[in-house]
Amino acid sequence: MSKAAWIERDKRKRETAKKYAALRAELKAKKDYAGLAKLPRNANPVRVVNRCSMSGRRHGYLRKFGCSRLTFREAALAGLIPGVTKASW
Repeated sequence: MSKAAWIERDKRKRETAKKYAALRAELKAKKDYAGLAKLPRNANPVRVVNRCSMSGRRHGYLRKFGCSRLTFREAALAGLIPGVTKASW
């Protein structure tokens, strides 16, 4: 489980990116790079990190399921994800 502070920091980054999205698009269309540089760093959506919905882990994130590979494996083996079964041959 990741620290609560990291999860909260990511939430703040998402809010900031959403807040400045229209202004960033406008400045990019005008090619006003000086204006873009004056925006907060966290206004750039590239700085937002995908995190596991259950554990908060950022590495090994599976977009389709919204969780990390470790949590996905546990949930799939427990039968909590519909349509996902363990392969055996």
